[in-house]
Amino acid sequence: MKATPEPIEVLLVEDDPGDELMTREAFADNKIGNTLHVVRDGQEALDFLYCRGEHTEAPRPDLILLDLNLPKYDGRQVLERIKSDPVLAHIPVVVLTTSSAEEDILRSYRLHANAYVTKPVDLDQFLSAVRQIDHFFVTVVQLPRNP
Repeated sequence: MKATPEPIEVLLVEDDPGDELMTREAFADNKIGNTLHVVRDGQEALDFLYCRGEHTEAPRPDLILLDLNLPKYDGRQVLERIKSDPVLAHIPVVVLTTSSAEEDILRSYRLHANAYVTKPVDLDQFLSAVRQIDHFFVTVVQLPRNP
């Protein structure tokens, strides 16, 4: 385990305002100081990652939390784009979605998702799941630092 966790840049790709709020709350509770950036559809996620449009100054995220069911480009398309781009492929992507369908799980891993987490319906369980993701990627694993 790392001794002192350094804050990381996290990109949340989520179109549900309630899930966004719960994710913000879970990150705030961990008090590590990670920066949580939020985009609300697949097109905006790609704009953020490629520093286009309103996101020309966007930082390169250290971790992406990606919902599958998004407007414009869905999460599967975004995941495929990230993992097929040599500049972005190293960024860990955690699929965080309501779908527990075996086909979604399998396809996400085939597209090289780093983890697949089904969003719990219960508020406390949802907060706990997001805190565990945050803790794991900040405290336990060694993330590649962006050039």
